[in-house]
Amino acid sequence: MNASPKHAWWETRWFAIAMIALAAIPLLLPPIPPLTDLMGHMGRYRVQLDIGSSPWLGRYYRFDWGLIGNLGCDLLVELLGPLLGLELAVKLIVLAIPPLTVAGLLLLAREIHGRVPPTALFALPLAYGYPFQFGFLNFALAMALMLIAFAWWLRLARTGRLAARPWIFLVVAFLIWVAHSFAWGTLGLLCFIAEAVRGRRAGMAWLPALWKAGLAVLPLAPPALLLLPWRGGAAPRGTFDWFNWNFKWRWLYSVLRERVELWDRAGAALLYAVALSGLVAPRRRYDAVLGLAALLLAIVFVCLPRVLLSSAYADMRLVPYMLALAILALRPIARPRVALAVALVATGFFAARIAVSTAAFLRYERNYQAQLKALDHVPMGARVMVLATVPCRNVWYTTRMEHLSSMATVRRHSFVNDQWVAPGAQLLRIRYRAAGRYFSHDPSQLLRRPDCRARNEPVLELALAKFPRAAFDYLWMIDMPRDRWPRDPGLVPVWTGRRFGILYRITANQDGSAIASSETPKGSARRVTQ
Repeated sequence: MNASPKHAWWETRWFAIAMIALAAIPLLLPPIPPLTDLMGHMGRYRVQLDIGSSPWLGRYYRFDWGLIGNLGCDLLVELLGPLLGLELAVKLIVLAIPPLTVAGLLLLAREIHGRVPPTALFALPLAYGYPFQFGFLNFALAMALMLIAFAWWLRLARTGRLAARPWIFLVVAFLIWVAHSFAWGTLGLLCFIAEAVRGRRAGMAWLPALWKAGLAVLPLAPPALLLLPWRGGAAPRGTFDWFNWNFKWRWLYSVLRERVELWDRAGAALLYAVALSGLVAPRRRYDAVLGLAALLLAIVFVCLPRVLLSSAYADMRLVPYMLALAILALRPIARPRVALAVALVATGFFAARIAVSTAAFLRYERNYQAQLKALDHVPMGARVMVLATVPCRNVWYTTRMEHLSSMATVRRHSFVNDQWVAPGAQLLRIRYRAAGRYFSHDPSQLLRRPDCRARNEPVLELALAKFPRAAFDYLWMIDMPRDRWPRDPGLVPVWTGRRFGILYRITANQDGSAIASSETPKGSARRVTQ
């Protein structure tokens, strides 16, 4: 973004660099980025990196590499993990995603309008939108790269380098598909709209413009061939919950969901007001490319089910990008004083969101560290049954403890009952049959109030009575209040948190039969004795 005397301060290169750097601040201090699903991914990454060398992981898990459209961070971890260590590699990868998203938004605004409108700055907080907060890492990384790629597509057309573009995007399309297939599909949609609008602006009728746009995006199509073996083989097949209006409404107002409900919902209301402000302007104030793109993504959002091919929250993931495109579509403000005021408000809002996120992330991290002290008492290769207290799903604030237990896999090469079973969506498999069909995987680790738990989530008393004690060395109760700690002669406390959380060593079955476990740190199966 080249600065010139005619450029306002929010249109300069230095301002863009400052906004990109600002987006990284919440993730600088926490050693473990406090994103809900992240630790579960980290457990999988540990298996991915060390299953061939660990004497324990291969007994519990299986990991078979395959080409699927959901490998963005997995491949980066494979590259950086051996060099930096897993935890630092993951932190740096996650740290890069919001700055890349902000860079993509600013580049796209510049390519569409020739400069950055002050209203475009309102889109920047969406780099920390709900999908990223939830820990959809591959998706968030791929969508950030998609925004940058789409800006590049527009730039190549603007600078007349159309001959080179098909060859460049043949490679770009494959790379983005591998990162996450959803982002590849979105890129194709946006490029098609851009080419159709370009044809119309050149004087073509709609039908020839659409035909030419279809030809122009053909270099993006080859990854579609990869969907056939992927989705036809070990693919997830669960697709359900269509047109669930309660959920869709929730996703709309939760677009900035983080920790403080009033602050997050007020921020979302402000962004929707900005996005829709072009409708009440005296003349049309939306760029056709991004305006149509936002409209089409809104239609896709409405039509997508909540669960697509066993991938949950498929529709929710689209909301921040749909809203961001609508905001970016707003044309620059002609009146300098109004533009200045809007730029100041938008920049202040982004800075305030970053400040609140920084404080929230540090608080999450303190809670993590308090619970992770239990791992000091867990030997390498141990088998850990986890029950983590988490709030009801309709509660705005969450503790983000859902997958903290996977840090036992990361740091102790342990088996933990919190990994996902999603053939076709990720490459990890669980092979530890002793844990049983129910207590081997997510969500058997989640404890909510009985009146608000999901149907497949456990009840504390039943879980304590039914889980196969001979299959586990330890019971780790994360964020569990003292009044719910079980008193059981077969469960020996080895660590307790100051207020919440306790780790038990399992010494006897529910019926009182002893469990010989002298070999369990090496991963051996237990022997049940009477």
